[in-house]
Amino acid sequence: MRIGLIQKNVVIGDFPGNMERYRQGYVEAMEKGAELVVFPELATTGYPPRDLLALPDFIEANLSMIEEMAAWTASGPPMIVGYIAKNKDQVGNDLLNAAAILESGKQTGTIHKSLLPSYDVFDEDRYFEHCTERTPIRIAGRTIGLTICEDIWSSPEHWNRLRYPVDPSTELAKQGIDFFINISASPFTIGKSAIRREVVSSKARDHGLATVYVNQVGAHDELIFDGRSMVVDKDGKVIQQLAAFQEEVAVVSINTNTPGAQEAPPQMCLEEEVYEALVLGVRDYVHKSGFQSICLGLSGGIDSALTAAIAVDALGPEHVFGVAMPTRYSSDHSVEDAEALARHLGCRYELIPIDQTFQAFLDQMAPVFAGRDEDVTEENLQARTRGVTLMAISNKEGSLLLTTGNKSEMAVGYCTMYGDMCGALAVIADVPKTLVYKVSKWINREQERIPWRTIEKPPSAELRPDQLDEDSLPPYPVLDAIIEKVVEYGFSGDRIAQELDLEPGEVYRIVRLIHQNEYKRKQAPPVLKVTTKAFGVGRRMPIVMRHRSWS
Repeated sequence: MRIGLIQKNVVIGDFPGNMERYRQGYVEAMEKGAELVVFPELATTGYPPRDLLALPDFIEANLSMIEEMAAWTASGPPMIVGYIAKNKDQVGNDLLNAAAILESGKQTGTIHKSLLPSYDVFDEDRYFEHCTERTPIRIAGRTIGLTICEDIWSSPEHWNRLRYPVDPSTELAKQGIDFFINISASPFTIGKSAIRREVVSSKARDHGLATVYVNQVGAHDELIFDGRSMVVDKDGKVIQQLAAFQEEVAVVSINTNTPGAQEAPPQMCLEEEVYEALVLGVRDYVHKSGFQSICLGLSGGIDSALTAAIAVDALGPEHVFGVAMPTRYSSDHSVEDAEALARHLGCRYELIPIDQTFQAFLDQMAPVFAGRDEDVTEENLQARTRGVTLMAISNKEGSLLLTTGNKSEMAVGYCTMYGDMCGALAVIADVPKTLVYKVSKWINREQERIPWRTIEKPPSAELRPDQLDEDSLPPYPVLDAIIEKVVEYGFSGDRIAQELDLEPGEVYRIVRLIHQNEYKRKQAPPVLKVTTKAFGVGRRMPIVMRHRSWS
């Protein structure tokens, strides 16, 4: 059977635009000889629609889209399309995360999702009612076990425990099906592609059934979807895998009885994977928000350099405006490195010294600050002067402002509210500093795009004389190891000190900083998610609390 896989980048709620994108994909698949065309989870709306699901006209527009798509099948192959259905029962939530069966010009059936995730960034049981009966569908002359995303993540080996009381795939396989289809909206995180491939392959192997997996591609706010739709044979070997982080329409021939010819799926190294994810995240956030250009501060440091490189590859150098804003504490090499970066990347660059403005603030506050030593207050004044400058440029130019702070800084509050935290999108705020260095070196693998001096010099905020990050923080490899244990695993200070063989007092200090700076993160821009636990909607910690996990 020849099955069309539609991996198109859509916009949440853009029903006319999404319809046209899918029409083009459907026609392309039909011209390639598809006998059945499959679209991702919630294809009509984009994922996740969140509280748009509370709007009746949003639901109705999604239903109208299904009616129009069904009409295509009057003269073309049948389709499976993810959409939102109404729950006609009197019990449970009003909506269903569903898949429409479209054939011969009409909707001939519906199945809905059994397992509704409610962890990390997911909160589907807030909106949807779960399916209690699993029944195969009949379409294009085949009997198919159709599941939706989480429905195939039920095996205990993937969770180290039995997360769900039912396994939809097993129930469907027992009813005599020809093969599986799973439609998904599975967001990207580091390492997830390999895990996802094993999940799909293991289901195929366990039941001896070929499996078609169709995933969403594109970025929606902080979530990045990497596509990588695939078909595996009955032995779990990958027959074909679609592109990562790109649109693609493919028609794949599957034989339900014999193994297919395995094609090695394209592999990316860690650095490339993170970089491509962030490029897609920036491009979609800017363009889907209705903007064409961005601005950002260029400090001569590695974080702003990496952010600028990502922005240039996302939007093109002509749409990126980098601004250097030195004060009395800025080194000559920082300004030189910022200018060299802009030259290497080909983006617009401007030097706007802010020391005069900074001094005006100091003069203004002198009567209030009289008799007190300089401290972080004066450092923050510099950062906030830069924030005001960049926001003025953003307003005047009609460009989105990107922040440049990394995850290590965001974790411990090594950032300034209304200063370097000003902006519409936090591009690398889920990228630990140690990974910032790795990705930056990867960018320079063929030519120097980020000045090597930027990569090699000790990191510094340059907000006071001879300042270095390690004056206030442990070396970044140590800091990032502690942050990972706290943020991604929830370990206590004592356990971290023991596992990493570190002095407990220093560990307690870092854990305390992570907890105490929650209020800053609540006021930060959206963070593009690349790790398993990013700051944002997937980590919902209270600001005011008295639990102490640092000792």
